[in-house]
Amino acid sequence: MAKDLSFTCSECGAVHSKWSGRCDACGAWNTIVEDRPLAAGPAAKSLGARRGAAVHLTDLATQEAEPPRTLSGVTELDRVLGGGLVQASALLVGGDPGIGKSTLLLQAAARFARNGIKVIYVSGEESAAQVQMRARRLGLEKSPVRLAAETNLRDILTTLETEKPDLAIIDSIQTMWADHVEAAPGSVAQVRACAHELTQFAKRRTMAVVMVGHVTKEGTLAGPRVVEHMVDTVLYFEGERGHQFRILRAVKNRFGPADEIGVFEMTGRGLAEVKNPSALFLSERGKPAPGSVVFAGIEGTRPMLCEIQALVALSPLGTPRRSVVGWDGGRLAMILAVLESRCGVAFTGLDVYLNVAGGLRISEPAADLAVAAALVSAREDATIPPDCVVFGEISLSGALRPVVQAENRLKEAQKLGFTTAIVPHQPKPGAASGLTLRALQDLPGFVNEVFGPR
Repeated sequence: MAKDLSFTCSECGAVHSKWSGRCDACGAWNTIVEDRPLAAGPAAKSLGARRGAAVHLTDLATQEAEPPRTLSGVTELDRVLGGGLVQASALLVGGDPGIGKSTLLLQAAARFARNGIKVIYVSGEESAAQVQMRARRLGLEKSPVRLAAETNLRDILTTLETEKPDLAIIDSIQTMWADHVEAAPGSVAQVRACAHELTQFAKRRTMAVVMVGHVTKEGTLAGPRVVEHMVDTVLYFEGERGHQFRILRAVKNRFGPADEIGVFEMTGRGLAEVKNPSALFLSERGKPAPGSVVFAGIEGTRPMLCEIQALVALSPLGTPRRSVVGWDGGRLAMILAVLESRCGVAFTGLDVYLNVAGGLRISEPAADLAVAAALVSAREDATIPPDCVVFGEISLSGALRPVVQAENRLKEAQKLGFTTAIVPHQPKPGAASGLTLRALQDLPGFVNEVFGPR
């Protein structure tokens, strides 16, 4: 029996031959749990002795029809899915507790059901009465959604096979329990087995399955990473609890573009779609102030404008603070080093705080120039013109590198009333008509032109 045991890390999914207090792969403590293989015994050992059937092969030129899609009626959700929900697909939705995952999926289920799609919502965390209470609060109690509160996977699959729905929502995968796996619900073995069974069932029955997943304190989906590889689409629901904006982001999508986002606003009646995120993120922007810069970014295929804020103050500590919200802290350190070594703008002895307004998270390097402009603006107590947008990548040599989809960024800025753009010098700038471009070669030239020679 001991030979059939293995030990798996619940954080990263790494497999170990014996238990230890710390995972060698990810460094997490007290995350290694006992795991039993799903198949063992003489049947598994004799698999190689049997001769299987030949697999049908095709070529790359085979023309197959595009998978049929079903629109939910929630435009932002359909955008993230790549144009609607695909039949025989499995989706995994993750997010922080209380961020609104269940609210979003209940609203989407109601929209699907009103469009003639048969939907079953299975809740493993809440009772049916709790889900019905949320539906009444959202005004969805008359939607033809079938509801169940169950955690036994065998009973759930039997119900789905009998009812034959077009869409099943499982909230959440960590609460599901497969009786053929000797492990507690929420363990690595149970999550892996339940996700595999639901995914295979969706493929066989040509139905769509949406699974809700918990996230760890690091912000990644809990459980083995193999679950993310099993499903067709992985969505993250992001946002701050104290802020009304929510971002639905696709990090994996086999049927559409990855990194596409949908923007929602949390209201008393649930989640409302945001048709023009740029205008909403800039709506609370007041008078021009030092350290405030508007960045023209790209999220998936959508251009989006947001405000980057910086604050620089004398530090009472021996080691100054470097605090970042919504951006990469390592990239901030790089920008500070380039400003000091290439431009002569020192931040020694100064605390630096950087924030992306609206709870948005930016990962593209095109924000480098906007961050540098905000830092220098805050340090010099000088303002950037309110009708100016900034974008561009900064290299370690201080050169400004061109970015992708510059024309779409400029068109979005012009649509919102901006008249000037500070951008890297590009062979084909592709500027929108009526927008004044200030194309620069390097970061020292930018600092000298905007803030004066040093």
